[in-house]
This record gives sequence, structure tokens and C-alpha cells, in this order.
Amino acid sequence: MGNIIFSHIEDAYEWHIFTWHGRHKTTEAVIYLPCMVISKNAGFETFGSRRMLESMEEKGSFVSDKGTVFRLAESGTPHEGHLMEVTPEGLQRPWDFSVTRNVLALLISTFFLLWIILATASWYRRHDPLNEAPTGVAALMEPIIMMVHDMARENIGPDYKKFSPYLCLAFLFILFNNFVGIIPFFPGGSNLTGNIAVTLVLALFTFFISNLNGTKHYFKDIFNPDVPVVMKPIMAIIEVFSAFMRPLSLTIRLFANMMAGHIQTIAIVSLIFIMWEVGKVLFGTMTVISVFFGIFLDLLEILISFIQAYVFTILSCIYIGLAREK
Repeated sequence: MGNIIFSHIEDAYEWHIFTWHGRHKTTEAVIYLPCMVISKNAGFETFGSRRMLESMEEKGSFVSDKGTVFRLAESGTPHEGHLMEVTPEGLQRPWDFSVTRNVLALLISTFFLLWIILATASWYRRHDPLNEAPTGVAALMEPIIMMVHDMARENIGPDYKKFSPYLCLAFLFILFNNFVGIIPFFPGGSNLTGNIAVTLVLALFTFFISNLNGTKHYFKDIFNPDVPVVMKPIMAIIEVFSAFMRPLSLTIRLFANMMAGHIQTIAIVSLIFIMWEVGKVLFGTMTVISVFFGIFLDLLEILISFIQAYVFTILSCIYIGLAREK
């Protein structure tokens, strides 16, 4: 079960779609992705992940066309599952720009988000929204955009409009990828918002936008708060620490909730196959229970997907509003 769960939530150099066990042969549908690295000895190198993975499965390592030897980091090591270059000094992590499963999922979601946003903008350019009710994609997007617009206005203040595009895009990006992660078949099933690197970048956007747009009152409250002189150094340290904790809390909250939802659902479904090995009676009973619990957890994860997108956006509004407070 552990192997199945972690193979789903971790990134990979290929995208496994399904395995079909026929009577005479087993068929696997896999998208093999391009690997691009800058190695210490040979510089920029590119090769296919299929050739690399087959070589590693057979020999334990892969030799590129330029003679560089690569291995995958073993389980329990700091770079588990990632490419490592074999050098005289030992295994070293090269600069890795490979198109992994999460990168491909990011490109697909970006394309669909662009299409949705541009289709909505196109409808509003061609129609009079004061006299016509929106239709199609615009009808779906209007309540979402107005909700984020209202959040920004209530928490940021008079100049909220310049921050609304970022907040709206952050909400849509998180919501869309949360929903895509629940879909069990391609192009769904990726764990994009359950990847701490993705949530960290989103949180850093909020951090830099709020601090780069902070007023003098905001920075005065951090570095020179209105407290007794003896307490000023202590309070300044606490306030600086608090400012850096905000992106950390945004990162972990979104990452942990989405990853936990995926783990729970996969674990419940995996019980069906574990019970098959135990006995037919338990297999039949647990199949019914697992299916019902799996559907329940999927519905719960749909709700959590919306809540996490909402929480990230409302907290971003509050942090920006605090920095803009007069």
C-alpha cells in the first residue's frame, strides 16, 4: 500500500496512465517525458525518460550519450526518486530541468486556465453585461470572480483593484488543480497542489506582494512598534518572525490538506486488494465498505478543495490589507 500511495503523490519522470492485465499479456499505457539536466562533467544534456528508466531497471544506472552516469536517489535519501550524477566525489544532484509529471500537469492546467479566462474576457468584450446575463463559461466564472472581488474590497481597502487579478488567479489556480487532482484518470490524478514546491511559490507571491506594497506604518509596526523602549527589540524580533511565518503557514496548510486527502482515498481503495489476499468473505465486505467510503472521501475532498482555495485567498487578502493599512 505504501508503494502505491507514494507512487501517486510523488513526482516522477513518467506519467503512468493504466496497466491492463490481459489473458496473454500485460499492457501498460505510460507517457515518457523528456529529461533535461546540467551535469557537472558534460554540461547540458537531454535524453528520454524511457531509455533512462529501462537502463536503470536493468543495470541500476544510466549512461548518457556524453558518458555521464546517472542513478535515481534511493528511498530514504534527501533527493529520493530524483536523478543523481555519479562523480568521483560521490553522488551529486545536477541542475534538473526535466519535464516531470507535475510539470506536465502544470502546463496542462495553465493552458486550460488561460482558455477559461480568455473565453470569459471575450464574452464581456462582445456583450453588454448590464443588459445581458452571461452565458457559457462567463456564467460559471462571474460568481467566482465577484466573490474574490468582494473579498479583496472588504479586506484590502480602497486600492484593492490592483491586487484583484493576482488574488483571482491564485484562487482559480488552486481550485482548478485541487479538482484535477481528484480525477483518477489522465489528465487528472496529479498531486500538484499537494507538492510543497508549488504551494511555497504561491505563498511567496503573497509574501512579496504584501511586503513590497507595505506602507510606512506597516514597517513601523514591525521594526519600531509602540511599546516601552525595553520591549522594542523583543517585539521587533517577534514581528519579523511573524512576517516570515505567514508564507510558511500558507504553504503547509494547502500542501498538507491536499496531500492528506489523496492518501486517505488511495488507502481506502487499496484495502479492497489487501482483503483479496486475506479471504473472499472479507474481500466482498470490504469492497462495499471501501467503495462507499471512497465516494464519501471524494465528496469531502471536493469540499476541502474549495475551502483550501478560499482560505488561501482570504488570508492573502488579509495579509495585503494589513500591509496597506493607513
